[in-house]
Amino acid sequence: MSLAVLSVSYPLARVSPDSAGGAEQVLSALDRALVAAGHRSIVVAPAGSRVAGTLDAIPWAEGVLDEAAKARAQAANRDAVARVLARERVDLVHLHGIDFDRYLPEPGPPVLATLHLPPDWYPAEALRPARPRTFLNCVSAAQHAACPPSPNLVEPVGNGVPVARLAARHAKRGFALFLGRICPEKGVHLALRAAHRAEVSLLVAGELYPYAAHRDYFESEVRPLLDARRRFVGPVGFARKRRLLTAARCLLVPSLAAETSSLVVREAAACGTAVVAFPNGAIAEAVEHGRTGFLVADADAMAEAIPRTAAIAPEQCRALARARFDEGAMVARYLALYARLAASAA
Repeated sequence: MSLAVLSVSYPLARVSPDSAGGAEQVLSALDRALVAAGHRSIVVAPAGSRVAGTLDAIPWAEGVLDEAAKARAQAANRDAVARVLARERVDLVHLHGIDFDRYLPEPGPPVLATLHLPPDWYPAEALRPARPRTFLNCVSAAQHAACPPSPNLVEPVGNGVPVARLAARHAKRGFALFLGRICPEKGVHLALRAAHRAEVSLLVAGELYPYAAHRDYFESEVRPLLDARRRFVGPVGFARKRRLLTAARCLLVPSLAAETSSLVVREAAACGTAVVAFPNGAIAEAVEHGRTGFLVADADAMAEAIPRTAAIAPEQCRALARARFDEGAMVARYLALYARLAASAA
């Protein structure tokens, strides 16, 4: 059965194959898979997004991302979703933003909202939507277990990464890598402290979004720890990300949040690179301690583990990625879920 799926992004993040955010990467992968399988894919996302299907763009938010900017972006998403549903047949709406409850469509086709972030980051009412035929799914077993029970909650679909596309052969170099959003909950400052203590070079790669709290954090907690050997290189696209992940001696993931999946941990495995991480949320599901990386309690233990990653064979990491993290398995499960939810509404 051919499906028409409307995917809706978080309204303050562009979607493309080079997206940094996990939600945007998953949306991009599903959009490409829908088109490749002969389905219709419509994507509501900010202008400047690149999709395989049809983009219905909302304005890109310029300047500081304050509450007023969020409200405007949410209203734009809400209007765009209504516009698409009035214009054409849609079998299922798939929402990816943390604020999905702000632009839930009127009753109509089934809605699937993927919870990409920790359950306690969502308003309680968002996790028990009153709209008929509205379903939620998590992206890991750990996140699913942390969700409050709800008749709206369907089985989790684990996040995947493009394992084959991440395969590259770059020689290992001496630097450690941090890759992720530059914000307090990602613990960038702790990666820097660990690198200083271990006396290793560190590249900090990632997007610094124009939220006031993120900019303040960078200036007060991150910038003072940068020097000639610990450098901030900014956002990176897919090709450079693959090169950095493959060449790094290890990836540091000192996240302070209950990570729901951590795509970058899976990407590192696909690139043959060990991970040193705090075991928060689903990270413990993705790192085999002592075999593909080390799970540690704090920045001091992270520093001590960095030299130990030299004993971890890249092929062990790649084998884990092939067995458990391939994007194809994620896509197949979502397409099956789409078909099931669409059929239940017929």
